[in-house]
Amino acid sequence: MAHVLQERSRTLKIIKKLLYVFTVPVILFIFWWFLSANNTSPYFPSLQSILAAFPETWFKGGLSSRIVVDGFASIGRLTTGYVLAALVAIALGAAIGLNTKVRAFCEPTLELFRAIPGPVLVPIISLFMGIGDSMKIAVVLLGCLWPILLNTIEGVRSVDSVMVDTAKSYRFTSFGTILRVVIPGASPQIFAGLRQGLSVGIILMVISEMFAATNGLGFSIIQFQRNFALPEMWTGIIVLGLLGLAASQVLQLVEGRTLAWYQGMRDSARNS
Repeated sequence: MAHVLQERSRTLKIIKKLLYVFTVPVILFIFWWFLSANNTSPYFPSLQSILAAFPETWFKGGLSSRIVVDGFASIGRLTTGYVLAALVAIALGAAIGLNTKVRAFCEPTLELFRAIPGPVLVPIISLFMGIGDSMKIAVVLLGCLWPILLNTIEGVRSVDSVMVDTAKSYRFTSFGTILRVVIPGASPQIFAGLRQGLSVGIILMVISEMFAATNGLGFSIIQFQRNFALPEMWTGIIVLGLLGLAASQVLQLVEGRTLAWYQGMRDSARNS
């Protein structure tokens, strides 16, 4: 009986989460459907015509379809740049955050680089790296780096020094202290940076593909716009939105599993 109740509770939680995720988008799509039904403007085609263009635009051709060729190209660039940025930023952030003098020395420079808009990097990096995949990955990497790095530094700085001293008293190595004490303690702030970095990465992925590319979602959207294929252009924007939603949900899933202890601690503190 207890097992059945537990399963039912878990199912209800999943349904509740799905409702949170999809209710507002569904409502917006319904409004869009009815408001655009009799629209004659070529710039804002009806949702019906956009959805009708979807299969032909993205799924025709099987493994050579646009969703496979352009979609996987964009996902590959985004994933590579984002993961590299996360690894570099977390490692650097831990090193800088643990040392007060290094942090004071680096902070003005880091704030300067953070203030530089990400899209400005595209023409600069393309001068040195050309228009291949390496350029687009570098743009995503450098754009994602700063929010993750600065949040990691802040998270490491706020870790209780008593925990670090306790780890040292148990003769943890420096690497062991960082891996077992500092990173877990800073992980809520690190995930805040990862969320910010993901949104920046998607934006820069699209801009870099619009600027100089031969494939990718950004490339497809700008080609549709130049050819005045506006329903197809809007389908590309919807695909980008779905990609962003899927990436956000994956990150939330990882965050929920990684920070289960933190959420439990907050819940117990709230109930006490």
